[in-house]
Amino acid sequence: MKLPPVDPTYLVNFLTGLLNTPSPTGFTEAGIDYVAHALATYPELVAGYNRKGGLRVEWAGANQGSRRGLTAHVDTLGAMVKEIKPNGRLRLTQIGNYAWNAIEGEGCTVYTSEGETIRGSILLSMASTHVYGPQVNETKRDAENIEVRLDARTTSLEDTVALGIEVGDFVALDPRVEVVNGFIRSRHLDDKACVACLVSAVKSLNDAGLKPAHPVFMLFSNYEEVGHGAAAGIPEDVAELVAVDMAAVGEGQTSDEFHTTLCAKDSGGPYHYELSRRLRDLAEDCGIAYNVDVYPYYGSDGEAFWRAGGDVAVALIGPGVDASHNYERTHLEALLDTTRWILAYLLSD
Repeated sequence: MKLPPVDPTYLVNFLTGLLNTPSPTGFTEAGIDYVAHALATYPELVAGYNRKGGLRVEWAGANQGSRRGLTAHVDTLGAMVKEIKPNGRLRLTQIGNYAWNAIEGEGCTVYTSEGETIRGSILLSMASTHVYGPQVNETKRDAENIEVRLDARTTSLEDTVALGIEVGDFVALDPRVEVVNGFIRSRHLDDKACVACLVSAVKSLNDAGLKPAHPVFMLFSNYEEVGHGAAAGIPEDVAELVAVDMAAVGEGQTSDEFHTTLCAKDSGGPYHYELSRRLRDLAEDCGIAYNVDVYPYYGSDGEAFWRAGGDVAVALIGPGVDASHNYERTHLEALLDTTRWILAYLLSD
């Protein structure tokens, strides 16, 4: 099968813009709108929103028949204000699952309920080596010892409350996006990298004057990081669902930053064998180099739909991402091949 070309400049530029658009789970409107605005360019797409705020996209195919589904998630890790401390600093509660030390020293933005933004830094409560000496290394990194130091003149609970900050306000982590030698280094490549691949695939087909072979339903979900992003909202006539999410790179894994990967099994068990086998055949037919891997501490939106009772075949593909749920990195080669794999699936009979 001959695939239409993928525009690497568009892919990277779209991804960079999305990464720089804060969208922690529960506070994803700006990220969802960013994707919706990009897809509004294509009049053949019919877009709308589910009640949870996810973006639903329908695309007529060249042929009739059961719809094929694709999903990727816009929501990211983040935090909320758990407590305003007596010294005016903030104690956090996590959104999503990550190690506290992974965000130590990071810049952040607090979004107040009145729409104001206040900058800050995430630090150990005993951060100064010159004051606390060996305690800096010995102190456990956890919710009790990590705090937000606000970039505002506040030294008391009352000062911080006067800024408009309340318990329950969202806190977004700085992504720190950088593109170097083909690498994209940033927080939140999980899963904005895959959102960029899906949108780039739409552009590639449109630019080539092509349509998918079958009707397509796409869900850009907004609650994946807390486990229920695609648990509802996949139409009943969708017969199979390809979740596009990052592949975890590390010791003992076959995944790497330069390739796209098929996940055979994760913490929820094996994915659908026949659909996975078909995707592998498509990749081999199109000359797409890929890895196959298993992730013991991983779940996806496809799995969430299964757990909610979804009667659909599910497979999972995505680019290799190093240091997942930390300061992540992938390579343009993995993103391009993931996009090509999506194109092969959309165009296949």
